[in-house]
Amino acid sequence: MNITDRQRAILGAIVEQHAEIAAPVGSVTLAKLFGVSSATIRSEMAKLEEMGLIAAPHTSAGRIPTDKGYRSYVNGITDAQMSELPSGVDRSARAIEAHVNSYKDKGDRAIRSAVDSLVELTGNLGFATIGTQLYMNGIGNLFSQPEFMEGHHVQAIARLLDNIEPWLREAAPNQPLNVYIGSENPIGKSSGATLIISKFRSPFSDKSYIGVIGPTRQNYARTMQLVRRTGAMLEDVL
Repeated sequence: MNITDRQRAILGAIVEQHAEIAAPVGSVTLAKLFGVSSATIRSEMAKLEEMGLIAAPHTSAGRIPTDKGYRSYVNGITDAQMSELPSGVDRSARAIEAHVNSYKDKGDRAIRSAVDSLVELTGNLGFATIGTQLYMNGIGNLFSQPEFMEGHHVQAIARLLDNIEPWLREAAPNQPLNVYIGSENPIGKSSGATLIISKFRSPFSDKSYIGVIGPTRQNYARTMQLVRRTGAMLEDVL
């Protein structure tokens, strides 16, 4: 079943609204947004559900995106969108740059300060490889997300964090920007977490990594832009 432009737009709105409110998104909200009737939205949502792109949590009339829905949305974020930073993202990127530049003679400090800035600006957990070390910050951010209050999620996330370093060495993600959503995660498949990772060259290694881990409910365009920009910036500065 092919997705129409309107269905893609509705899926995008569900992803973005859900990221904002951490609750299922209902047809009334979307009807107001698109200026059409709730019935029209409900019929489009039924089709999105048939395609496996959204789902209804058992307690709610609203819908949330599935991992497949998030993947479709992320694949639709174009290179043009990635390179054109809205002013808020640009300000954040410049703030990271200022921190990184103040440590440009101290590679490890520069990388740590980049991670700390990403943690602050995205509300996710941040990590980076510094030689054979893994630097991590923002675990409190991760576990304060409503998704990760439940026991089995916490265990799956802990497994993910325990194994991130050996996995990075083994998998060596090769793109400047790599996004693993929910069940696509190589470890902690059931954790409901997303990894957004940038590869960059540093004095420590040709394959250094910086990235964030957060819920699948994520402001993807902004976080992807910031992680990508931070990787490129570290490569320039170091």
